[in-house]
Amino acid sequence: MSEGSDKPVRVGVLGRGTVGAAFAELLAERADAVEAASGRRPELAGTLTRTEGDFEELLGRSDLIVELIGGTEPAREYVLAALHAGKPVITANKQLLARHGEELFAVARESGVQLRFEAAVAGVIPIVRVIQESFGVTEISKVFGIVNGTTNFILSEMAATGAEYEEVLARAQELGYAEADPTDDVTGADAAAKMAILARLAFHTPVSLSEVAYDGIEAIQPDDLAYAKEFGLSLKLLGVAERRNGGISVRVFPCFLYGGHPLAPISGSFNAVMVEAPSITEVTMSGPGAGGVQTASAVLGDVVSVLAGEAPLPEARTQLPLVHDIKSSFYLHLEVADRPGVLARVAQVLGDSDVSVKSVVQRGAGDDARLVMIIHECLESRFEAAVDALARLDDLRSPPRSIRVIEEEFV
Repeated sequence: MSEGSDKPVRVGVLGRGTVGAAFAELLAERADAVEAASGRRPELAGTLTRTEGDFEELLGRSDLIVELIGGTEPAREYVLAALHAGKPVITANKQLLARHGEELFAVARESGVQLRFEAAVAGVIPIVRVIQESFGVTEISKVFGIVNGTTNFILSEMAATGAEYEEVLARAQELGYAEADPTDDVTGADAAAKMAILARLAFHTPVSLSEVAYDGIEAIQPDDLAYAKEFGLSLKLLGVAERRNGGISVRVFPCFLYGGHPLAPISGSFNAVMVEAPSITEVTMSGPGAGGVQTASAVLGDVVSVLAGEAPLPEARTQLPLVHDIKSSFYLHLEVADRPGVLARVAQVLGDSDVSVKSVVQRGAGDDARLVMIIHECLESRFEAAVDALARLDDLRSPPRSIRVIEEEFV
């Protein structure tokens, strides 16, 4: 921003919800610090809500727009108008970027203004800035981690207490870690939007939300977590974007990790993101993943960045194909009839699909008999075929349950 440093920078805020209110307060509170860091002093130009204020009027008296209104419309309309008007924009709107990022980045480039979005991904962890600036010329091979604080809190509590999913979800809502409607969080949709953004940044290729496969945590059972402890595993909802077979794979899924993995001890509502590349091996960053003040702090960091100087906008350099069938290890839970030969028949079905067993635990008797296995790494399509075949066995009392397992340990 080229305007003289003696004149305050007027910040127009779209949205006055939890994050918007926290940001307005933080902006006034930290104005001296922002001026010391950037040479420019910010001041609030005004706030627009869905029912109060006029956007065109606010845009006209603002030097910088902060979009915290959420949703895709009218947020998209407002952000495009601000960019076309030559005003830098900061947004925390992951859905907007995951669905319309290419359009927004193109307009920002054409208008020669910044579009910042650190708060859209992983709470206070500065992963966007790290990928864009610190690792801007690094060929990243993988970005993955825990990018949703709500689900991490729920899974941590289920593991610690043995409580059912519904009970822990209600507790998360009481504590403010989960929304009244937690659908986007618990289905994996929120994490999928964040991974679309991270994949776009890491691999310089267009990735839309519709291209990210995701599974949630609603079907996780307490006994899955209890049996996993016997194998030395902990459960996380992971977002993974990685190079595979000349393309990229971007997905979100519940996954077991062994104790030596850096993400295994991340608990509660914390987020953690890892970046891997041949030249850096791996870097792990963690921090609070949810909360109005935390998100507002990340937004304020973007304000400092905008005032301090220009930064490169994400640019798609190539079109990489999406790879869907990849190799993984699995946890497999089977409730079986208590009769001779069951294990042998299960092993035969797995063997026919070229799926091998790493370890197995037999528990219970009668109506409580079950087999719990860890499957060696194999193509997901091969494992799915084996599970379909197992489901047709008369020996099973209920459908098989499976969860991915990451074998990596950084020890």
